[in-house]
Amino acid sequence: MKGRALPDAEGRSNAGIAQTLVVSAGNVEKHVASIFRKLGLPPSEDDNRRVLAVLRFLRT
Repeated sequence: MKGRALPDAEGRSNAGIAQTLVVSAGNVEKHVASIFRKLGLPPSEDDNRRVLAVLRFLRT
């Protein structure tokens, strides 16, 4: 995917990412959760972790 935005950064749902990458939605959920853990973004009712992850990326 070099030179192309990741599907998550394109605003796709887990199901949309799975369809694009031809993998299961469960596989996508597992990897997305791992990324959030590595970024220190715990589950929250008040925050959108995908948006927070993109903001962190843009600040680097």
